[in-house]
Amino acid sequence: MNTQVVTQYAMIEGHRIAYQEMGEGRPVILIHGIPTNKLMWRDVMPSLAAQHRVIAPDMLNYGESDMPLDADVSINAQCRIIIKLMDALGIPSADIVSHDIGGGIGQLMAVNHPEKVLRQVLIDSVCFDSWPIPEFKSLLEPGVEQATSVETFIGIMRDFMPKGVHNPAVMTEELSEIYVKPWNSAAGKAAFFRNMRRLNKEYTQAIADDLKNVEHDTLVLWGDKDNFQKPGYAPMLTEAIPGAKLVWVKDAGHWVTDEQPEEVSRLIGEFLAR
Repeated sequence: MNTQVVTQYAMIEGHRIAYQEMGEGRPVILIHGIPTNKLMWRDVMPSLAAQHRVIAPDMLNYGESDMPLDADVSINAQCRIIIKLMDALGIPSADIVSHDIGGGIGQLMAVNHPEKVLRQVLIDSVCFDSWPIPEFKSLLEPGVEQATSVETFIGIMRDFMPKGVHNPAVMTEELSEIYVKPWNSAAGKAAFFRNMRRLNKEYTQAIADDLKNVEHDTLVLWGDKDNFQKPGYAPMLTEAIPGAKLVWVKDAGHWVTDEQPEEVSRLIGEFLAR
């Protein structure tokens, strides 16, 4: 995202939710996953904004949004907050483009709030029992949070980020910093672990049988070299949603918007233009 895009805030359930907005027209909501933030869309927003009003929020407990000590940050709660953010911004319905656990939120919206969703794009999305990923499970062991200093934790995060790209050169120090920076404090570390503790598959499993009732046009995009959300889940998710179409993003890992931003922008743009 270029530097002209300023971060704005909306008060939702007593918490500041940060978001960036570009363009005019039919609304598009971009929902990030973990451990990223709204800036994962920085190279996708400008092209979509040529035709659409594009809004990229930080979920509660992520990025520049508030990091309250006691709020529910499950995907169920995040879904509710996104719905209320849409209401606050005067958006009755929108195209929903979502990545990673954001994709879990997208599925919840399509199933439980179908009137809010026009069309949907699910990108390398959590689904069924695909999460939490093994790379995160060791951090959930008892006592790990208390025993891990902020400095050590940030080192772990900096080691983790390059594993999500097929071409390691893509994950530069500068790019890694965009995603790691919000966690680089005692409050940020604590927020990350709170998010981690809510990474459970119960919500996506609970709606698995309801996906067959989804009537929204659906595009499933998946990096063919995704190490985190395994490519085997892509056809499963596509087959579960009537009429959904799967397109592979070639030579891309999990962070597809960083690795193949032009291709991802093109595919989303063409789908939304149909």
